[in-house]
Amino acid sequence: MKKFIPVCIVLGFLAAGNHFAVADEKPQPLTYEVDLRTVTEGFDGKTCWVQARTGAIPQTGDFPATIVLTMQKLLLSGSDVFYALNEMRTTDGEQWIGPTEHSTLGRRRLSETQEIAICDFTPGWHAKTKKLLGTGHSVHYENNKVMHVRKRSVAYSVYNETDHTWSEWTTMAMPDQPEFEDCGAGSAQRVDLEDGTILLPVYFKKKEEKQYSTTVVLCDFDGEKLTYKKHGSAHTVPIKRGLYEPSITKFQNKYYLTMRNDEKGYVSVSDDGLSYSEPIIWKFDVEQELGNYNTQQHWVIHSEKLFLVYTRRGANNDHVFRHRAPLFMAEVDPKTLRVIRKTERIIVPEKGARMGNFAVVKVSPHESWVTVAEWMQPVGIEKYGSNNRIYTARIKWSRPDKSE
Repeated sequence: MKKFIPVCIVLGFLAAGNHFAVADEKPQPLTYEVDLRTVTEGFDGKTCWVQARTGAIPQTGDFPATIVLTMQKLLLSGSDVFYALNEMRTTDGEQWIGPTEHSTLGRRRLSETQEIAICDFTPGWHAKTKKLLGTGHSVHYENNKVMHVRKRSVAYSVYNETDHTWSEWTTMAMPDQPEFEDCGAGSAQRVDLEDGTILLPVYFKKKEEKQYSTTVVLCDFDGEKLTYKKHGSAHTVPIKRGLYEPSITKFQNKYYLTMRNDEKGYVSVSDDGLSYSEPIIWKFDVEQELGNYNTQQHWVIHSEKLFLVYTRRGANNDHVFRHRAPLFMAEVDPKTLRVIRKTERIIVPEKGARMGNFAVVKVSPHESWVTVAEWMQPVGIEKYGSNNRIYTARIKWSRPDKSE
């Protein structure tokens, strides 16, 4: 008589066998390639493009997003003398339209000698309202020079993708307290929560004070207006200008905050996005200090790993202003808050020009971009090969980001 083995036992055995086979296979490490491209280049010797940053509007088709790049002209004979923001865009990642100047993102005259402008602008997609929201801060000029004692405000504008225009830039009201007289979100990398609220890092101080403090503001955004709700813990260090130009990211249910200081970069961590640990100095995992100073750092995230993009000393770059080139990218250990030295790679090479003002955008689960312009100060750095290039360093993952 034949014996029959129940199908469920056979399937269970096969499944178990498959399970053990998979368990024996070692997962391949996450890797990436860098596809470095030049969007535009050319230097007139008097002005240059700076603050090149991109936002990604999701689209259907072969290319996953419309990329909107904003940038503005800088007067080389001055210090942080900016003019109206311009826009370039691409729907295929290859052909770019622009640059197009937007008067709604330009200067406004306050008196015969004073003007106000928006600068340090970063566009980012707001999924809840399906709007591209750009944030930055205001800057006051007197006789075309930055006023040393001035009010600063969180400034923003909203993009209309139908006619490719930006709304008149305006400012977000902060609490009516002296410490927020000088408060901005310049060059900030933000986090949008699932309910549509925004975690926007800012730095602030009383107008007459020297040192900034950093905090993260919880904001509402209805597609047109950005509104303050509350802010979290405030942090500074008693060193020169304190902690400023912060950026945050969310990785595996924790929030990470990186901050600029004149002497060293700092990092902090939070469980809720508002209350952060005491900042510590950025270091490599070999206990050597990172060497980043007096410029910003930003995050690149993948569901499996956390990365930092930064500049630093010690890269045969003493000829570069504040060692702000090349751009490095390395993995961060989220438990120790250390940069893993052996993972460091150059993603944008240096040609004499500083590249400390840059931004990161996630284009798709397969790809993130780091966008930066060659800032052509001080005069004469073109002898090293710089030409006011605007670069996109396209980080292409070996496997897709599963966070989406």
